[in-house]
Amino acid sequence: MTQKDITFVADFLTEHFNEAPELYNRKGKYFNVERVGQYLKDEDDDLVSPPNTEGNQWFNFLKDSTHLKESPLLFPYYPEKSLHFVKRQMEGVIDQCLQKPADVIGKSVHQAACISLYKISQSEDSTPQLFKLPFLWNDKTSNLHYVLFTMLENSISKIHILRRHTDTSRSVSNGILAVEFGNFLNSSINESSDSRCYSCLDAHFYDDETVTVVLKESVQQEGKERVLAQLPLS
Repeated sequence: MTQKDITFVADFLTEHFNEAPELYNRKGKYFNVERVGQYLKDEDDDLVSPPNTEGNQWFNFLKDSTHLKESPLLFPYYPEKSLHFVKRQMEGVIDQCLQKPADVIGKSVHQAACISLYKISQSEDSTPQLFKLPFLWNDKTSNLHYVLFTMLENSISKIHILRRHTDTSRSVSNGILAVEFGNFLNSSINESSDSRCYSCLDAHFYDDETVTVVLKESVQQEGKERVLAQLPLS
């Protein structure tokens, strides 16, 4: 260490670790700890050197405000505690606030329908990802809820549309259907279906009446690899 380093450490110790007789009767530390580090200790003990809040504009404002002084909307201030203590207090308040809505929402959710999409072997070590691109859309005008998704494996050229009424007691016709793109964009019936087969890369609702899809040709051809199509729900 250089003399400069030693001087720096000595000045630090002189400034922050002076004897504090007023703390002798307190359990634990008998010296003033470093003022920043004390806030970061994960302890419930009071700070050895609490901050001086005299002249703080926010505290003076609260003290002079009859409406805010006892307001339950303001988080209480603990000038004698570390940030870890305040963090735990705040987490407890937040958990308490969220518990009631979680209970109410949880009790109101129930299964409206069960539709089997596919079956897999129980002996497989890992479940394959067969469900892809789930996109949700709510038609507030007709009170209908839609889910767009694709299935991998043997149905990559299809997009599935699930439709349910927001009133679970009511049903809608064609609750689930699949749209197969295949070779529907062929300009001639003489073209090979294998050379112009399309799969769905992405799908979103454009509005209540239209679905936008991004299609990919199975056989790459220059200038014809991707197709953006808008399909009317009707």
